[in-house]
Amino acid sequence: MNILNLFKIAYKALLRNKTRAFLTMLGIIIGIASVIAMVSIGQSSSQSINNQISGMGTNLIMVMRTSQRQGGVNVGSSNVQTLKASDVDAIRTQAKQISAVSPLVNASGQLVNGANNWPGSMQGGNSELLSIRKYSIASGTNFTEQDVRNSAKICVVGKTVVDNLFPNGENPLGKSIRFNKIPFKIIGVLESKGQNQMGQDQDDVVIAPYTTVQKRILAITYIHMIMASARSEETANEATDEIESILRSEHKLKPAQESDFDVRTQQEMLEMMNSVTGFLTILLAAIASISLLVGGIGIMNIMYVTVTERIKEIGLRMSIGAKNKDILLQFLCESIILSLIGGIIGILLGLLISYGASKGLNWPYIVSVPAVGMSFLVCAATGIFFGWYPAKKAASLDPINALRYE
Repeated sequence: MNILNLFKIAYKALLRNKTRAFLTMLGIIIGIASVIAMVSIGQSSSQSINNQISGMGTNLIMVMRTSQRQGGVNVGSSNVQTLKASDVDAIRTQAKQISAVSPLVNASGQLVNGANNWPGSMQGGNSELLSIRKYSIASGTNFTEQDVRNSAKICVVGKTVVDNLFPNGENPLGKSIRFNKIPFKIIGVLESKGQNQMGQDQDDVVIAPYTTVQKRILAITYIHMIMASARSEETANEATDEIESILRSEHKLKPAQESDFDVRTQQEMLEMMNSVTGFLTILLAAIASISLLVGGIGIMNIMYVTVTERIKEIGLRMSIGAKNKDILLQFLCESIILSLIGGIIGILLGLLISYGASKGLNWPYIVSVPAVGMSFLVCAATGIFFGWYPAKKAASLDPINALRYE
Protein backbone atom coordinates (compact mmCIF):
# COMPACT_ATOMS: atom_id res chain seq x y z
CA MET A 1 0.00 0.00 0.00
CA ASN A 2 1.49 3.34 -1.02
CA ILE A 3 1.77 6.38 1.24
CA LEU A 4 -0.80 8.43 -0.72
CA ASN A 5 -3.49 5.77 -0.20
CA LEU A 6 -2.59 5.53 3.47
CA PHE A 7 -3.10 9.30 3.87
CA LYS A 8 -6.44 9.10 2.02
CA ILE A 9 -7.66 6.30 4.31
CA ALA A 10 -6.42 8.14 7.39
CA TYR A 11 -8.10 11.37 6.29
CA LYS A 12 -11.44 9.65 5.66
CA ALA A 13 -11.21 7.95 9.05
CA LEU A 14 -10.72 11.31 10.75
CA LEU A 15 -13.69 12.83 8.90
CA ARG A 16 -15.98 10.27 10.57
CA ASN A 17 -15.40 12.11 13.89
CA LYS A 18 -14.91 15.75 12.90
CA THR A 19 -15.66 17.22 16.34
CA ARG A 20 -13.30 14.85 18.13
CA ALA A 21 -10.60 15.50 15.54
CA PHE A 22 -10.95 19.27 15.97
CA LEU A 23 -10.86 19.06 19.77
CA THR A 24 -7.75 16.88 19.49
CA MET A 25 -6.08 19.48 17.27
CA LEU A 26 -7.03 22.32 19.62
CA GLY A 27 -4.03 21.79 21.90
CA ILE A 28 -1.66 21.92 18.92
CA ILE A 29 -3.44 24.98 17.50
CA ILE A 30 -3.17 26.90 20.78
CA GLY A 31 0.44 25.86 21.34
CA ILE A 32 1.69 26.80 17.85
CA ALA A 33 -0.33 30.04 17.79
CA SER A 34 1.07 31.03 21.20
CA VAL A 35 4.68 30.35 20.24
CA ILE A 36 4.48 32.23 16.93
CA ALA A 37 2.58 35.15 18.47
CA MET A 38 5.03 35.46 21.37
CA VAL A 39 8.10 35.33 19.12
CA SER A 40 6.62 37.78 16.60
CA ILE A 41 5.41 40.23 19.26
CA GLY A 42 8.77 40.01 21.04
CA GLN A 43 10.65 40.80 17.83
CA SER A 44 8.21 43.62 17.01
CA SER A 45 8.75 45.10 20.47
CA SER A 46 12.52 44.85 20.08
CA GLN A 47 12.41 46.50 16.66
CA SER A 48 10.19 49.27 17.99
CA ILE A 49 12.64 49.93 20.83
CA ASN A 50 15.53 49.97 18.35
CA ASN A 51 13.68 52.47 16.17
CA GLN A 52 12.88 54.63 19.17
CA ILE A 53 16.44 54.70 20.47
CA SER A 54 17.84 55.18 16.97
CA GLY A 55 15.46 58.11 16.55
CA MET A 56 17.22 59.80 19.44
CA GLY A 57 20.54 59.18 17.71
CA THR A 58 22.81 56.20 18.19
CA ASN A 59 25.70 58.63 18.71
CA LEU A 60 24.05 60.10 21.83
CA ILE A 61 26.22 60.04 24.96
CA MET A 62 24.87 60.68 28.48
CA VAL A 63 26.92 61.52 31.55
CA MET A 64 25.02 60.90 34.78
CA ARG A 65 25.70 61.30 38.43
CA THR A 66 26.47 58.08 40.29
CA SER A 67 24.53 57.02 43.34
CA GLN A 68 25.82 57.80 46.81
CA ARG A 69 26.38 55.19 49.48
CA GLN A 70 26.16 55.95 53.17
CA GLY A 71 27.00 53.23 55.65
CA GLY A 72 26.92 50.67 52.86
CA VAL A 73 23.41 51.72 51.81
CA ASN A 74 22.61 53.15 48.38
CA VAL A 75 20.82 56.48 48.95
CA GLY A 76 20.42 57.43 45.28
CA SER A 77 21.82 60.26 43.18
CA SER A 78 19.30 63.06 43.78
CA ASN A 79 21.64 65.07 46.00
CA VAL A 80 24.89 64.27 44.22
CA GLN A 81 26.59 67.47 43.03
CA THR A 82 29.52 66.07 41.10
CA LEU A 83 28.60 67.51 37.68
CA LYS A 84 29.16 71.22 36.99
CA ALA A 85 28.74 73.54 34.03
CA SER A 86 32.53 73.77 33.92
CA ASP A 87 32.60 70.06 33.03
CA VAL A 88 30.56 70.86 29.92
CA ASP A 89 33.02 73.61 28.95
CA ALA A 90 35.95 71.22 29.42
CA ILE A 91 34.33 68.59 27.20
CA ARG A 92 33.53 71.19 24.54
CA THR A 93 37.10 72.51 24.39
CA GLN A 94 39.06 69.29 24.87
CA ALA A 95 37.04 66.44 23.31
CA LYS A 96 37.85 66.01 19.61
CA GLN A 97 35.15 63.41 18.86
CA ILE A 98 32.22 65.44 20.23
CA SER A 99 30.08 67.51 17.86
CA ALA A 100 27.70 69.00 20.48
CA VAL A 101 27.39 69.02 24.25
CA SER A 102 24.84 70.44 26.68
CA PRO A 103 24.17 70.44 30.41
CA LEU A 104 20.75 69.22 31.50
CA VAL A 105 18.68 70.11 34.57
CA ASN A 106 15.11 69.02 35.22
CA ALA A 107 12.31 70.52 37.28
CA SER A 108 8.70 69.43 37.79
CA GLY A 109 5.84 71.81 38.36
CA GLN A 110 2.55 73.29 37.23
CA LEU A 111 2.27 75.08 33.89
CA VAL A 112 -0.38 77.80 33.83
CA ASN A 113 -1.86 80.00 31.13
CA GLY A 114 -4.85 81.98 32.34
CA ALA A 115 -7.50 79.51 33.47
CA ASN A 116 -5.67 76.58 31.85
CA ASN A 117 -3.07 74.55 33.71
CA TRP A 118 -1.08 71.42 33.05
CA PRO A 119 1.25 69.36 35.28
CA GLY A 120 4.55 69.12 33.47
CA SER A 121 8.30 69.34 33.63
CA MET A 122 10.90 71.79 32.40
CA GLN A 123 14.25 70.78 30.97
CA GLY A 124 17.12 73.21 31.06
CA GLY A 125 19.92 73.07 28.51
CA ASN A 126 21.96 75.22 26.18
CA SER A 127 21.24 76.06 22.54
CA GLU A 128 22.67 72.68 21.40
CA LEU A 129 20.24 70.56 23.42
CA LEU A 130 17.56 70.46 20.71
CA SER A 131 19.96 69.08 18.09
CA ILE A 132 21.32 66.51 20.55
CA ARG A 133 17.80 65.34 21.44
CA LYS A 134 16.76 65.35 17.75
CA TYR A 135 14.05 67.97 18.29
CA SER A 136 13.11 70.34 15.47
CA ILE A 137 11.47 73.75 15.68
CA ALA A 138 8.05 73.79 13.98
CA SER A 139 7.51 77.51 14.46
CA GLY A 140 9.42 80.31 16.16
CA THR A 141 13.06 79.95 17.10
CA ASN A 142 15.46 78.37 19.58
CA PHE A 143 17.09 80.32 22.39
CA THR A 144 20.70 81.46 22.00
CA GLU A 145 23.86 81.27 24.08
CA GLN A 146 23.29 84.94 24.95
CA ASP A 147 19.92 83.91 26.46
CA VAL A 148 21.74 81.22 28.45
CA ARG A 149 24.27 83.73 29.81
CA ASN A 150 21.47 86.16 30.74
CA SER A 151 19.32 83.45 32.36
CA ALA A 152 16.46 84.65 30.15
CA LYS A 153 12.93 83.62 31.10
CA ILE A 154 12.08 82.17 27.71
CA CYS A 155 11.25 78.65 26.54
CA VAL A 156 10.31 76.37 23.66
CA VAL A 157 7.37 74.01 24.17
CA GLY A 158 6.05 70.73 22.81
CA LYS A 159 2.72 70.15 21.08
CA THR A 160 1.07 68.53 24.14
CA VAL A 161 1.82 71.61 26.26
CA VAL A 162 0.41 73.88 23.55
CA ASP A 163 -2.77 71.77 23.19
CA ASN A 164 -3.44 71.89 26.93
CA LEU A 165 -2.52 75.50 27.65
CA PHE A 166 -3.96 76.93 24.42
CA PRO A 167 -6.98 74.68 23.78
CA ASN A 168 -8.73 77.18 21.51
CA GLY A 169 -6.02 77.06 18.86
CA GLU A 170 -4.43 80.36 19.87
CA ASN A 171 -0.91 80.96 18.55
CA PRO A 172 1.40 80.46 21.56
CA LEU A 173 4.38 82.35 20.13
CA GLY A 174 5.12 85.47 22.13
CA LYS A 175 2.68 84.49 24.89
CA SER A 176 3.74 84.06 28.51
CA ILE A 177 3.06 81.00 30.62
CA ARG A 178 3.88 80.46 34.28
CA PHE A 179 5.94 77.59 35.61
CA ASN A 180 5.78 77.42 39.40
CA LYS A 181 4.61 81.07 39.39
CA ILE A 182 7.58 82.20 37.27
CA PRO A 183 6.63 83.69 33.86
CA PHE A 184 8.28 82.32 30.71
CA LYS A 185 7.84 83.73 27.22
CA ILE A 186 7.29 81.12 24.50
CA ILE A 187 9.66 81.73 21.58
CA GLY A 188 9.33 78.41 19.78
CA VAL A 189 7.11 75.34 19.31
CA LEU A 190 8.65 71.91 18.70
CA GLU A 191 7.62 69.50 15.97
CA SER A 192 5.61 66.57 17.29
CA LYS A 193 7.48 63.32 18.05
CA GLY A 194 4.65 61.33 19.67
CA GLN A 195 5.10 58.69 22.34
CA ASN A 196 8.27 56.74 22.89
CA GLN A 197 8.49 52.97 23.43
CA MET A 198 7.83 53.33 27.16
CA GLY A 199 4.59 55.20 26.49
CA GLN A 200 6.03 58.57 27.53
CA ASP A 201 4.78 61.59 25.61
CA GLN A 202 7.81 63.22 24.00
CA ASP A 203 5.72 66.31 23.17
CA ASP A 204 4.95 67.01 26.83
CA VAL A 205 8.10 69.07 27.27
CA VAL A 206 9.23 72.61 28.02
CA ILE A 207 12.87 73.49 27.32
CA ALA A 208 14.52 76.63 28.69
CA PRO A 209 18.08 77.90 29.25
CA TYR A 210 19.65 75.74 31.95
CA THR A 211 20.89 78.78 33.86
CA THR A 212 17.30 79.98 34.20
CA VAL A 213 16.15 76.64 35.59
CA GLN A 214 19.16 76.48 37.90
CA LYS A 215 18.85 79.97 39.39
CA ARG A 216 15.17 80.85 39.19
CA ILE A 217 13.50 77.47 39.81
CA LEU A 218 15.84 74.98 41.48
CA ALA A 219 18.29 77.36 43.19
CA ILE A 220 21.26 75.03 42.56
CA THR A 221 24.74 75.46 41.11
CA TYR A 222 25.32 71.91 39.84
CA ILE A 223 23.70 70.11 36.89
CA HIS A 224 21.83 66.82 36.74
CA MET A 225 23.27 65.38 33.54
CA ILE A 226 25.46 66.08 30.52
CA MET A 227 24.24 65.14 27.06
CA ALA A 228 26.58 65.01 24.07
CA SER A 229 26.66 63.84 20.47
CA ALA A 230 29.63 61.98 19.05
CA ARG A 231 30.71 63.01 15.57
CA SER A 232 29.52 59.64 14.28
CA GLU A 233 28.22 56.33 15.55
CA GLU A 234 31.60 54.74 14.78
CA THR A 235 33.44 57.20 17.04
CA ALA A 236 30.98 56.94 19.95
CA ASN A 237 33.22 54.63 21.98
CA GLU A 238 36.25 56.85 21.39
CA ALA A 239 34.20 59.90 22.40
CA THR A 240 33.10 58.10 25.56
CA ASP A 241 36.72 57.41 26.51
CA GLU A 242 37.58 61.06 25.87
CA ILE A 243 34.75 62.29 28.11
CA GLU A 244 35.69 59.91 30.90
CA SER A 245 39.35 60.98 30.75
CA ILE A 246 38.45 64.70 30.71
CA LEU A 247 36.00 64.45 33.62
CA ARG A 248 38.34 62.38 35.76
CA SER A 249 40.96 65.08 35.23
CA GLU A 250 38.46 67.86 36.00
CA HIS A 251 37.30 66.09 39.17
CA LYS A 252 40.94 65.43 40.19
CA LEU A 253 40.37 61.71 40.64
CA LYS A 254 43.35 59.48 41.29
CA PRO A 255 43.86 56.33 39.16
CA ALA A 256 42.72 54.07 42.00
CA GLN A 257 39.55 56.08 42.67
CA GLU A 258 36.20 55.18 41.18
CA SER A 259 34.58 57.72 38.88
CA ASP A 260 31.90 59.89 40.51
CA PHE A 261 29.95 59.88 37.25
CA ASP A 262 28.67 57.33 34.77
CA VAL A 263 29.05 57.62 30.98
CA ARG A 264 26.57 55.72 28.82
CA THR A 265 25.87 55.57 25.10
CA GLN A 266 22.66 54.87 23.24
CA GLN A 267 24.32 51.78 21.77
CA GLU A 268 24.75 50.36 25.27
CA MET A 269 21.10 51.05 26.02
CA LEU A 270 20.16 49.42 22.71
CA GLU A 271 22.16 46.29 23.52
CA MET A 272 20.71 46.13 27.03
CA MET A 273 17.11 46.48 25.79
CA ASN A 274 17.70 43.87 23.07
CA SER A 275 19.08 41.50 25.68
CA VAL A 276 16.07 42.00 27.95
CA THR A 277 13.46 41.68 25.19
CA GLY A 278 15.29 38.67 23.73
CA PHE A 279 15.27 36.90 27.10
CA LEU A 280 11.58 37.68 27.66
CA THR A 281 10.71 36.45 24.16
CA ILE A 282 12.50 33.15 24.76
CA LEU A 283 10.87 32.80 28.19
CA LEU A 284 7.37 33.46 26.87
CA ALA A 285 7.90 31.15 23.89
CA ALA A 286 9.12 28.40 26.25
CA ILE A 287 6.04 28.82 28.44
CA ALA A 288 3.75 28.80 25.39
CA SER A 289 5.43 25.66 24.06
CA ILE A 290 4.19 23.74 27.11
CA SER A 291 0.76 23.70 25.45
CA LEU A 292 2.39 21.83 22.54
CA LEU A 293 3.27 19.04 24.96
CA VAL A 294 -0.31 19.04 26.23
CA GLY A 295 -1.57 18.91 22.64
CA GLY A 296 0.75 15.99 21.87
CA ILE A 297 -0.52 14.07 24.89
CA GLY A 298 -4.06 14.76 23.69
CA ILE A 299 -3.22 13.23 20.30
CA MET A 300 -1.75 10.14 21.96
CA ASN A 301 -4.83 9.76 24.16
CA ILE A 302 -7.25 10.05 21.24
CA MET A 303 -5.23 7.64 19.11
CA TYR A 304 -5.41 5.07 21.92
CA VAL A 305 -9.19 5.51 21.97
CA THR A 306 -9.31 5.26 18.18
CA VAL A 307 -7.31 2.00 18.18
CA THR A 308 -9.63 0.51 20.81
CA GLU A 309 -12.75 1.53 18.84
CA ARG A 310 -11.44 0.09 15.59
CA ILE A 311 -10.00 -3.22 16.70
CA LYS A 312 -12.42 -5.15 14.49
CA GLU A 313 -11.54 -2.94 11.51
CA ILE A 314 -7.85 -3.65 12.16
CA GLY A 315 -8.51 -7.41 12.31
CA LEU A 316 -10.50 -7.26 9.08
CA ARG A 317 -7.72 -5.37 7.26
CA MET A 318 -5.15 -7.87 8.49
CA SER A 319 -7.30 -10.81 7.42
CA ILE A 320 -7.47 -9.56 3.82
CA GLY A 321 -3.73 -9.06 3.54
CA ALA A 322 -2.76 -5.81 5.30
CA LYS A 323 0.68 -6.12 6.88
CA ASN A 324 1.64 -4.91 10.32
CA LYS A 325 3.62 -2.13 8.66
CA ASP A 326 0.50 -0.96 6.78
CA ILE A 327 -1.57 -0.80 9.97
CA LEU A 328 1.19 1.09 11.79
CA LEU A 329 1.56 3.60 8.96
CA GLN A 330 -2.22 4.08 8.71
CA PHE A 331 -2.60 5.17 12.32
CA LEU A 332 0.66 7.10 12.22
CA CYS A 333 -0.68 9.00 9.20
CA GLU A 334 -3.83 9.88 11.15
CA SER A 335 -1.70 11.26 13.97
CA ILE A 336 0.48 13.26 11.58
CA ILE A 337 -2.58 14.68 9.75
CA LEU A 338 -4.05 15.82 13.07
CA SER A 339 -0.87 17.58 14.12
CA LEU A 340 -0.12 19.11 10.70
CA ILE A 341 -3.62 20.50 10.16
CA GLY A 342 -3.61 21.79 13.73
CA GLY A 343 -0.17 23.28 13.12
CA ILE A 344 -1.23 25.08 9.94
CA ILE A 345 -4.29 26.55 11.67
CA GLY A 346 -2.10 27.49 14.65
CA ILE A 347 0.45 29.23 12.40
CA LEU A 348 -2.27 31.28 10.69
CA LEU A 349 -3.87 32.13 14.04
CA GLY A 350 -0.50 33.10 15.54
CA LEU A 351 0.27 35.39 12.60
CA LEU A 352 -3.18 36.97 12.90
CA ILE A 353 -2.75 37.56 16.64
CA SER A 354 0.70 39.08 16.22
CA TYR A 355 -0.56 41.30 13.38
CA GLY A 356 -3.42 42.58 15.54
CA ALA A 357 -1.13 43.17 18.51
CA SER A 358 1.45 45.01 16.39
CA LYS A 359 -1.16 47.29 14.83
CA GLY A 360 -2.86 47.90 18.17
CA LEU A 361 0.43 48.84 19.85
CA ASN A 362 1.71 50.71 16.78
CA TRP A 363 4.74 48.42 16.50
CA PRO A 364 6.30 47.17 13.25
CA TYR A 365 4.80 43.84 12.13
CA ILE A 366 7.50 41.18 11.91
CA VAL A 367 6.98 37.60 10.74
CA SER A 368 9.60 35.28 12.19
CA VAL A 369 10.26 32.85 9.32
CA PRO A 370 12.48 30.59 11.49
CA ALA A 371 9.70 30.40 14.11
CA VAL A 372 7.12 29.48 11.43
CA GLY A 373 9.43 26.85 9.91
CA MET A 374 10.34 25.42 13.29
CA SER A 375 6.67 25.28 14.29
CA PHE A 376 5.85 23.27 11.17
CA LEU A 377 8.65 20.81 11.89
CA VAL A 378 7.53 20.54 15.52
CA CYS A 379 4.01 19.69 14.33
CA ALA A 380 5.29 16.84 12.20
CA ALA A 381 7.57 15.63 14.99
CA THR A 382 4.69 15.80 17.49
CA GLY A 383 2.47 13.69 15.25
CA ILE A 384 5.19 11.07 14.77
CA PHE A 385 6.34 11.01 18.39
CA PHE A 386 2.95 10.88 20.12
CA GLY A 387 1.30 8.76 17.42
CA TRP A 388 3.97 6.10 17.22
CA TYR A 389 3.09 4.10 20.33
CA PRO A 390 -0.68 3.86 19.68
CA ALA A 391 0.06 2.98 16.02
CA LYS A 392 2.54 0.31 17.11
CA LYS A 393 -0.07 -1.12 19.48
CA ALA A 394 -2.58 -1.31 16.61
CA ALA A 395 -0.01 -3.02 14.37
CA SER A 396 0.84 -5.63 17.02
CA LEU A 397 -2.76 -6.87 17.42
CA ASP A 398 -3.46 -10.54 16.63
CA PRO A 399 -5.94 -10.59 13.70
CA ILE A 400 -7.91 -13.59 15.15
CA ASN A 401 -8.36 -11.89 18.54
CA ALA A 402 -9.14 -8.60 16.82
CA LEU A 403 -12.00 -10.17 14.80
CA ARG A 404 -13.42 -11.73 17.96
CA TYR A 405 -13.25 -8.43 19.90
CA GLU A 406 -16.63 -7.18 21.14
